[in-house]
Amino acid sequence: MTIRVMLVDDQVLLRTGFRMVLAAQPDMEVVAEAGNGVEALEVLRATQVDVILMDVRMPQLDGVEATRRICEGGQKEGAPKVLILTTFDLDEYAFSALKAGASGFMLKDVPPGDLLAAIRAVQSGDAVVAPSTTRRLLDRFTPMLPAASAEPARPELERLTDREREVLLLVAQGLSNGEIAARLVLSEATVKTHVGRILAKLGLRDRVQAVVLAYETGLVRAGGAGA
Repeated sequence: MTIRVMLVDDQVLLRTGFRMVLAAQPDMEVVAEAGNGVEALEVLRATQVDVILMDVRMPQLDGVEATRRICEGGQKEGAPKVLILTTFDLDEYAFSALKAGASGFMLKDVPPGDLLAAIRAVQSGDAVVAPSTTRRLLDRFTPMLPAASAEPARPELERLTDREREVLLLVAQGLSNGEIAARLVLSEATVKTHVGRILAKLGLRDRVQAVVLAYETGLVRAGGAGA
């Protein structure tokens, strides 16, 4: 299966470089390009895309708002996945894009091999922000989140079993599936099943949004501590 990729960046030279890397892959094809969010949304109306490499700082319509519009409708079948490319490791724009529905973010100077692996991971439904990086990003920008109230911000959390809640806490603290399996003495396949059920019950796209939700609801506080 060929992964259809769209490049969205206002720097033509960067798009050219990414296109050259992707063109050398037998399972990838650059099917569209755009120089800003407005162009991207227009192109998407007529082009089928699997994964979008999205810059954040662009004229007319930035990558955050473009991501929000693209990801509206949650898990709509056939909707493209968005992978944010940012210049700075702790970019508030990248944080906002994750909340808007992006499946992850990477630095623009990412090694080609890591970029290709990220595209394939996003296409398969995984998130591509390393757990430790997710935790560090959210710890940095937790003050931007609304204060958790005494009442659950998301009643859906009550639908989680005790084990699922435990798994969600560990995901939000930056542990990988393998690390969670070791901590809870479970198989990695079982942990993956739990994560899938958590996402389904909470109506989330991927584990990145699960981490964001855990912080927003106060389930996890800055520093990775459980509430």
